[in-house]
Amino acid sequence: MSLTDDILMHYGMPRRSGRYPWGSGDNPYQHSGDFLSRVEELKKSNFTFTDKDGKTYTGEVAIAKSMGLSTTQFRTQMSLAKDERRSADVATAKALRAKGYSLNEIADKMGFANDSSVRSLLNESSEARMNQAKQTAEFLKKQISEKGMIDVGTGVERELGISKEKMNQALYILEMEGYHIYGGGVPQVTNPGKQTNIKVLCPPGTEHKEIYNFENVHSVRDYVSHDDGETFDKFVYPKSMDSSRLKIRYAEDGGIQKDGVIEIRRGVDDLSLGDSHYAQVRILVDGNRYLKGMAVYSDDLPDGVDVMFNTNKKKGTPTSDVLKKVKDDPDNPFGSLIKAGGQSYYIDADGKRQLSLINKRAEEGDWGEWADKLPSQFLSKQSLSLVNKQLNLAASDKMAEFDEICSLTNPTVKKSLLKSFADDCDSAAVHLQAAALPRQKYQVILPITSMKDNEVYAPNYKNGETVALVRYPHGGTFEIPILTVNNKQAEARRILGNTPKDAIGINSKVAERLSGADFDGDTVMVIPCNSGKSKVKITSTPPLKGLEGFDPKLEYGGKPAGTFKPMKNTQKEMGVISNLITDMTLKGATQDELARAVRHSMVVIDAEKHKLDYKQSEIDNGISSLKKKYQGTVDEDGRYHEGASTLISRAKSETSIIKRQGSPKIDEKTGEYIWKDVDDPVYVDKRTGKVKERTQPSTKMAEAKDAYTLVSEADTPVERAYANYANKMKALGNQARLEILSTGKVPYSATAKETYQAEVDSLNAKLNVALKNAPRERQAQTMANAVVAAKKQDNPDMTKGELKKASQQALTQARASVGAKRETIKITDREWEAIQAGAISENKLTQIIDNVDIDSLRQRATPRATTTLSTAKQNKIASMNASGYSTSEIAEALGISTSTVSNYLN
Repeated sequence: MSLTDDILMHYGMPRRSGRYPWGSGDNPYQHSGDFLSRVEELKKSNFTFTDKDGKTYTGEVAIAKSMGLSTTQFRTQMSLAKDERRSADVATAKALRAKGYSLNEIADKMGFANDSSVRSLLNESSEARMNQAKQTAEFLKKQISEKGMIDVGTGVERELGISKEKMNQALYILEMEGYHIYGGGVPQVTNPGKQTNIKVLCPPGTEHKEIYNFENVHSVRDYVSHDDGETFDKFVYPKSMDSSRLKIRYAEDGGIQKDGVIEIRRGVDDLSLGDSHYAQVRILVDGNRYLKGMAVYSDDLPDGVDVMFNTNKKKGTPTSDVLKKVKDDPDNPFGSLIKAGGQSYYIDADGKRQLSLINKRAEEGDWGEWADKLPSQFLSKQSLSLVNKQLNLAASDKMAEFDEICSLTNPTVKKSLLKSFADDCDSAAVHLQAAALPRQKYQVILPITSMKDNEVYAPNYKNGETVALVRYPHGGTFEIPILTVNNKQAEARRILGNTPKDAIGINSKVAERLSGADFDGDTVMVIPCNSGKSKVKITSTPPLKGLEGFDPKLEYGGKPAGTFKPMKNTQKEMGVISNLITDMTLKGATQDELARAVRHSMVVIDAEKHKLDYKQSEIDNGISSLKKKYQGTVDEDGRYHEGASTLISRAKSETSIIKRQGSPKIDEKTGEYIWKDVDDPVYVDKRTGKVKERTQPSTKMAEAKDAYTLVSEADTPVERAYANYANKMKALGNQARLEILSTGKVPYSATAKETYQAEVDSLNAKLNVALKNAPRERQAQTMANAVVAAKKQDNPDMTKGELKKASQQALTQARASVGAKRETIKITDREWEAIQAGAISENKLTQIIDNVDIDSLRQRATPRATTTLSTAKQNKIASMNASGYSTSEIAEALGISTSTVSNYLN
């Protein structure tokens, strides 16, 4: 060390009063008396610092560590010191000017080379910028005195119109005055396991744990929505219908054939579905009950009846037992999220605006998403040839995407897309979803009682072709009906219209085969297949005899509360039984054994919704013996375990790992992520006194280096096919990360910035708008957390399903109230030129990429097409062709002409 420790102590440590002791005397920074001068003196002496572990530091890091500061704190101190010095210079210049001195004379007196420095000191805007940190600190102090704790995380500086540096300075000033800055995480209410990071400024004396009382964390701005309700139409407590307008159609009268369907009279103003032919709705009745199901128009209702509700319940069941009881929650009386715009108004006969009786959860057009993947729970039960085709296509698709990203001309865009791509590959290895089949699509099912058992009304498909229906969770090939499309069916055309966006019509017998599907909003995947010209062959086997006539609601429902254990974790229990069915199928279980497992799965999926005794079903169907036979294993230590036993079920099975911290690094040799464990992985539980490890959940596939280690002892061909695919995805992800390390960047060019100044300003303005959403989103998350916590406190027995619905509704409303809405940046041609020329720094461009429409960006960054397709794209053409895609569909997927596809196929 070049200076003694006692001198460093005297020179380096600032007082903690909020004042900065840069020196003393008339000229506080003459000679070496102020902080800046002393730092400069240390720099000139090539100062080094050695810590207690013997590690030596140089430069700014050495000076910062010798003062007990982090480098961030040190730089903030430096900025404040410069402002302090400049403030003194401004005061001197102003005083001399007031005495009548010329600019040159002032420059001479203050030791400046020319008068331009003096002009800068006397510039009002320059002085204002210099004082921003102090003014911001005072503003934040006032906010705290009025509101208490406030959010000062990323984006708040943009709300205040200052730089990030000035914000950090303001916070540092307050920290020196005894205010606390704590970091933490707000759980994302609709995304379990994920959190939104927050930074909270707190009054002196506040403990860290207090920031987790989210209702007490406020924003610096009092947000209001400025989009006239575009984000969300605030939920209004529903209007109630008199039960005199309602009739129940019981099971014996045909209700069982349309169970869950609400038929409404056409042309009644307060029951209008708007532009939709069908919708999933809730209708309040007599103020304390409600109807829940799929609503369609009917033209043959009895006189005096405006609503007919179809149920599988028997005659004599009181109306109050057929309808649902409203929840004791004014924000969510139906226990279900009503969609944005799901409530509507109409003008009555007196010209007054009235609330409609219809509350839509979903409507025509909300279900018809293209299913671009094939889940393993379906595909793994199909033929090995189909498994291999779709997994190979998925791999080819990924290879083609990687090839395209590697050809991008902008390195920053390329690195961003490579990172996203690598993470997608890691996810693909875990979820094991294969490529979609041609034209497969999710559709909502509605009953057409006159439809034949082997037909389906599906106007989104060709009349006369055959299609398979697959419902999830999927038990096996015995649940797959293969039906012929009949788009001329009169009843179906009358109820659903000629062009339903996302619905198909089937009869109740077909629905029963689909694992007992209801007509209250259940969806199926429709796959064109098995017709003469189709290359897609879906395996469908006869229904299991053990499922004939089985109705889970009749067998295990209707028991008084308190006489059985209610279901509170449907998702987990469905995962358990679905894994068992998958393992049984792969290991060759008998039809009788499969029927037992599937019967139990049918009970589990409806147990929470219909209050079924799933534990009795577990006993009756001998589920424990099936688990022992098909999932029982003994580990190397001789311990017996039950659980997922094949690669298909093990891939997503949870496993605990040592808790990690920070972001991962990339291994320069393998491309794998290297994670850092928490600094204190072992702790003593205060309650039990036992030593425990800090862990976090992961999946077995995510942690496996080689997917083959998850293959069962049965070593089935299907497992090997999936293991091969998973290893390909893992390797491709690692390759993408290695590519990131070798990708450079567009050098920043000050000249280019000057040339494209207008475009740079435009991009900065767009980015500023996009990033201003961050504080609003954090505020929405904290508000939603507070609302959900209050609901949980009022109702400790809330199920996971109820909690999920409450969370969705709370977040939607919170986002609306604060105006949280993602703004996508649109890049113009000229702005792209500026980016390519290096007018935007890499850091700024990365922020822009995070807030841009990625498909349009990729298109801009992709070089002009060459006449020769890459090997990866050629392989994708071959794979898609083998899977049954038409020439036009392949051309559209790859963005090339049909003739080009034909040339490569021939």
